[in-house]
Amino acid sequence: MSDARDIIEQLLKRSRGPRGPNGPRTITPNAPHISWKAVLIGLAALMVLWTATSSFYTVQPDERAVVKRFGRVIGIADPGWHVRVPFGIDAVQVVATSRVLKQEFGFRSEQPERNRTQFAGGYPDESLMLTGDLNIIQVEWVVQYRIDDPVKYLYGMRDATKTLRDLSESVMRRIVGNRIGSDVLTVGRIEIAAAARDEIQDAMQRYDNGIKVITVQLQDVVPPMRVSSSSGWSTTRRSRRTRRFRRPRAPPSAPSQRPRATRRSA
Repeated sequence: MSDARDIIEQLLKRSRGPRGPNGPRTITPNAPHISWKAVLIGLAALMVLWTATSSFYTVQPDERAVVKRFGRVIGIADPGWHVRVPFGIDAVQVVATSRVLKQEFGFRSEQPERNRTQFAGGYPDESLMLTGDLNIIQVEWVVQYRIDDPVKYLYGMRDATKTLRDLSESVMRRIVGNRIGSDVLTVGRIEIAAAARDEIQDAMQRYDNGIKVITVQLQDVVPPMRVSSSSGWSTTRRSRRTRRFRRPRAPPSAPSQRPRATRRSA
């Protein structure tokens, strides 16, 4: 029994650890040895990787890149593979200069998961206009443009795209307001689009913002929903009346010629 008791006491002493003058003393494990050389090598590898990734950039075929150094424009990069000064010294801003862009008014074209393009209307603030004969008309149009000078487009004014949009809407409202509604609905659409294109392009040249207007296309020009129902009814009556007056008539029948009876002499 004494041997078993001695064995138990020895196990308890080992589990409690060495005792100090004030009681049992805790033993802390040794801290792992840190190799500062490995840390420096890792930091150097990260620095080299960051430098390599930030020193090269690619410009797509339909784009041009404006290169700035410390905030000052130093050049324009053509499509291809280029090198720049890393660490944020050189900044590159890519602009699509060969791509034809567009601004839509009165509607928006949506590209769903399918490849077929859908058109969403419902923008009366843009499409409803007042004609010269005080009639309300709904005009939907598209302005196609291209960025001719990327430096002027980015830094010539605060927001060149918004300026183009506001100016296009103002020009279209003024041109439509100087014409009667029947001309806008029928024969005047081509003239209106050409006049709007020339006036918008002249304004862009005066602003010198690097935008070149290619064309203005009128998509849909119709009366508003309330007016179209009544105008459609009147158009139907007018067409019926026209058909009635244009109905071919039968030619007048020739008078019948009967043989005259001759008297016989007695």
